Amino acid sequence: MDMSHGTNFWAAWQLAPEITIPLLVAGYLYLRVMAQRANLATKRQRRFFLAGLATIALVVCTPIGVRASDLFWCHMIQHVTLMMVTGPLLVLGTPSTFHPKNKVFETFTNPWISWVLYASLMIGVHLPGPHAFIMDNPWVHTYVEIPLYITLAYFFYFNLLDRNLTNRRMTPAMSVISLFLMMVPETLTGFFIYVAPNSLYDQMFTLNDQRRGGSIMWSGGMIIDAIWISFAVYHWIKSEERAAISIDAEIAREKAEKT
Repeated sequence: MDMSHGTNFWAAWQLAPEITIPLLVAGYLYLRVMAQRANLATKRQRRFFLAGLATIALVVCTPIGVRASDLFWCHMIQHVTLMMVTGPLLVLGTPSTFHPKNKVFETFTNPWISWVLYASLMIGVHLPGPHAFIMDNPWVHTYVEIPLYITLAYFFYFNLLDRNLTNRRMTPAMSVISLFLMMVPETLTGFFIYVAPNSLYDQMFTLNDQRRGGSIMWSGGMIIDAIWISFAVYHWIKSEERAAISIDAEIAREKAEKT
């Protein structure tokens, strides 16, 4: 029975200790380090990081998380939130000095590799075969899919969103382009799910539920993407302004030296 609009839906909550315990540990360690090194991150960055952790709990412990296995629109809200909201917020909450030099981190945060991995996960988990396997094996959803949503999103956004523009491997202009291009796999995946005339997942969900989920990814993804693109454009403009000021200062210095 579809309880998505009934009172029973809102009564379904869970502790999900396999996810909430790591969340609490991550939050504790983050705040402890920030308390020990007050200048490591700004108050704004701390708020972003804690908000990112809160969004994970929001789509795991609430009815959205409880019903994600049997209501496609809940699954899609969880998916969109973890990949398009949680990941960017955690990046914005990361101290600007955080740049690990180990090969694994450098490889997975490579702008091109992270783009391909992020897009592949976005499309792959919604193909009929992989999706059926994940839904038939709840442990895969809990211990593989959700961590991948958060981790690959963090890697993808790591070089794209403002972190004081230090030690970045992608220019602000390319960040905007990369975010814009990512709208293609995101929105097309949702669009094709929405327009499918029949069930894509062996009648696992009703057709209306499938279309509702597709519309959430299609339209919701576009709205969220537009926000992050606007954010990136703003910092692109700011970086150009700083570059112009630097050039003007250099020209003024050269003129002063000649006189």
